[in-house]
Amino acid sequence: MASKASIEAVAREAGVSIATVSRVLNGTKPVSAATRQRVEAAVKALDYRANPFGRTLSTGESRILLMLMPDFANPFYAEIVRGAATVTRRAGYTLLPAGWEASSGTLDTSLQMLAGSLSDGVINLMHMPDQKPWEEAANGKPWVNCSEFLPSDKKPYVSVDHRQAAMDAVQYLLNKGHRRIGFITTDERFLYARQRREGYEAALKRAGIAPASELICATGDNSYGAGSQAAATLLAVVAPPDAVFAVSDTLAIGAIKGFRKAGRSVPQDVAVMGFDNVPIADIFEPGLTTVAQPMTELGAAAAEMLLALLNGERPAPRILPHRLVLRQSA
Repeated sequence: MASKASIEAVAREAGVSIATVSRVLNGTKPVSAATRQRVEAAVKALDYRANPFGRTLSTGESRILLMLMPDFANPFYAEIVRGAATVTRRAGYTLLPAGWEASSGTLDTSLQMLAGSLSDGVINLMHMPDQKPWEEAANGKPWVNCSEFLPSDKKPYVSVDHRQAAMDAVQYLLNKGHRRIGFITTDERFLYARQRREGYEAALKRAGIAPASELICATGDNSYGAGSQAAATLLAVVAPPDAVFAVSDTLAIGAIKGFRKAGRSVPQDVAVMGFDNVPIADIFEPGLTTVAQPMTELGAAAAEMLLALLNGERPAPRILPHRLVLRQSA
């Protein structure tokens, strides 16, 4: 078996120094176009692959960025990863999604994994009531919060106005003539879930309607099954809702399946509205009316902010716009 080409072999093939090869591969210093072409041709001819661990030792950089995620199965997070990866790949970084937990039972293990990682920076999507242990484990790595953030924290973040978006969603249902509007939410440790509940209640109060506790159903997760179970719970009240607003598309689609299973027609018997605009929202029947978050843009913005931090800049927090997407479910 032929041995793997070394950086020394690339330098000999291109007729340049090892330092020049390193500059071309890492983009640390400018070189002439002719020199770059010779090095790139040598890399291709020898099928050279840089050793990331060696680069970390020699430059202090791994060119790896971590993205801390709470749920790989949720398509919302997948779209954010896609947006971030486009930006990081273009900048010569590898994005590494990591499904770590912030719960007490697994916290120590997750912190140890973060402390031992070779990453240059972190994009965080997880709920962290106390971010300090994570920051200490990150050992000074640049850090950006995406979607989830602590209002009192000074770290850069990108998100949407969850409260206003929920108000807009409920106002749409009110404008359609609905008055008993149910609400399906998830773990309210998440900032977005709390803010969307605030928006739901604020829109009802603005319309002169007191929020009814029996029409608010909190689930343990964001799964389709949880949404279906929530629909069954809402149908069990004395006066079931004529519309439902869910804090995620997965919960909303699950609720539609639950209503159908109980013999209810959507939207004729009960209108359903979601939040996120994940790809399946347009494919599912009936098409899901929802609040569209700019998911890929959130990921891209978070990556751009992290790259700015790595370059010594201090990016300002960003709130991206949302919009209503009207389909057949409401």
